[in-house]
Amino acid sequence: VEKASGEKVELKEYLEEVWAAVSREAMNMIFEGADASGFEADARLTAMWLWTLKTTANGDEEEIDDSGTTKSLTGYSLEYDAARKIAQGLGAHLDNLSHLVETKGDTATLLSASARTRYLFGKDATETPKGKRKKKDPQMHLDFSGELNRIEEESGSITGELTGKPGSTVLDQLHQCMILFAAGRGEAVKRFLVEEGVGRNPLFWRLAQALSALYPMGTDEKRWVDGVLARKKGLGL
Repeated sequence: VEKASGEKVELKEYLEEVWAAVSREAMNMIFEGADASGFEADARLTAMWLWTLKTTANGDEEEIDDSGTTKSLTGYSLEYDAARKIAQGLGAHLDNLSHLVETKGDTATLLSASARTRYLFGKDATETPKGKRKKKDPQMHLDFSGELNRIEEESGSITGELTGKPGSTVLDQLHQCMILFAAGRGEAVKRFLVEEGVGRNPLFWRLAQALSALYPMGTDEKRWVDGVLARKKGLGL
């Protein structure tokens, strides 16, 4: 393969172009032909990551508990090299997304919404979330609720409602609303969507619809994002 100038295209550069082309086409499919350029890198990477798992049936993204219910745990895993190529095709770098992707050895994990609770609501927004329980602990998916309580105590809140502001990206805002919905913080969800204006951004709902279609059926995250979507009409949005 050669460039128009006659210069030889190295295999690495060729594969990078292939991944970029695949990523662009996948984004068009995920967002139903809409321009995905309005989304920040974290949203585009999350959508592409989940789409890859959905279409290849690979990755460690879920576990079946004793009742037969599927629960999302700490996140959604891929081989590091595959994750790196996905990010590269989207013009993103995993090293710059440590608040969203955790790398251990040859495995990269896209952190679940609940695993990002401390980052999303804590005082130190640069802190990388770290699970406090082992991966196979069946209570992992419930830890976010206790984390919210600890964050409130640290902030000195006496109202029982989080005073934190919406995140800086659409994905962060969606994950915040999902966590608040899951914790039964209905008033906080309303404040984020209505008073803070998060729900007036069409990109928020477009991303929510996309992730609803991409999260594995039966997972908590699928249920949570659907719960947020269900609030839209009732809040006049």
